Amino acid sequence: MEWNSNRSRTEVFINQFQIRDQNHLAVKKTSNMSSPKKSFTIMFSFILGLLMACSAPSEQGSANQETEKQADPVTSFSGKTELATFAGGCFWCVEAPFEGIDGVLSVVSGYAGGKEKNPTYGEVSSGKTSHRESVQITFDPEVISYSELVDIFWQTFDPTDVGGSFYDRGSQYESAIFFHDAEQKKVAEESKKLLDQSGKFDKPIATPIIKYTNFYEAEEYHQDYYKKKPQDYYSYRTGSGRDAFIKKHWPELSQEEYPAKSKEELKATLTDLQYEVTMEDATEYAFQNEYNGNKEAGIYVCIVSGAPLFSSKDKYESGSGWPSFTKPIDARIIDKPVDKTLGMIRVEVRSKLGNSHLGHVFYDGPEPTGLRYCMNSAAMKFIPKSQMEKEGYGEFIWLVN
Repeated sequence: MEWNSNRSRTEVFINQFQIRDQNHLAVKKTSNMSSPKKSFTIMFSFILGLLMACSAPSEQGSANQETEKQADPVTSFSGKTELATFAGGCFWCVEAPFEGIDGVLSVVSGYAGGKEKNPTYGEVSSGKTSHRESVQITFDPEVISYSELVDIFWQTFDPTDVGGSFYDRGSQYESAIFFHDAEQKKVAEESKKLLDQSGKFDKPIATPIIKYTNFYEAEEYHQDYYKKKPQDYYSYRTGSGRDAFIKKHWPELSQEEYPAKSKEELKATLTDLQYEVTMEDATEYAFQNEYNGNKEAGIYVCIVSGAPLFSSKDKYESGSGWPSFTKPIDARIIDKPVDKTLGMIRVEVRSKLGNSHLGHVFYDGPEPTGLRYCMNSAAMKFIPKSQMEKEGYGEFIWLVN
């Protein structure tokens, strides 16, 4: 199924505020208005939001016919595709972490960077070629950015290892980022520099950033190996030391670590607005929310589960009236279903661990991602940098510095 990805842009001025948003429609009523003028302004804003919805309705049906969000994950939203190619040792173990992420269309295990044509697994694994075991990812840049994929890649292997990967030794198991264009090269280099300066590792990052030249798909039995041979796959991960290394150097982002509360508990602990936004997909008013103008260093966590969502370092002023970010801390704990409510087609952003509505993502943001994660303040809690250690988020301080 092809989604209509055309987006219109509307610019209106209300009380000297320029509203350029493709996302939110206010559905939360405000009580105790300070004056009739303020009441009129808010009502006028609401009506304009309804009339000037940013995303064009689908040609496949009218607004009345398409009023529900799709439960299935986003695969191809815009029809655009880009490639990312990574090497991190055993390709089975690099392929699996990218599977199931919204915006990732396919992940293929194979061989990259060598001179030999049509190499086989036996040739590559025995070191008889100049190829590296690699994975190639096809993704939709309007749903997930290359920068987000690089962030995940670093967490799948030991980037300080020279001469192989864990107990797989040889150049065929060395890591690499193969960039496909100048923008990918820039993103990879900046990401590598940030990680090198983070202090997470005792040794410097050894992963080279290399111009992409070729990629050969591996034999079919290697594809989705974690599904075909789960016992062998997980035994290999454990036995090689990969899982122990990842657990030592990266924080756990799981339901066990960040459990979501029941709706009954949330009704007792959240404000009415927070509950309506997170559990009922409501949207707070533009400019009249807690974090739109917040410039303090820190992280924004899910109000429902406490899972870390965004860093202040990736926050920017979009002019929309809602807090906007170029990327999340980890795309693996974000869900992005297609939202077809209100006669529009958009990509919703949800907290996977909180099972809660956060906002929407649009392809009109700044570099390096081109994305604007337009979030509701009411769906998040801000943790100042000075309080992160105390609140249990010390492992994320390097993302704020």
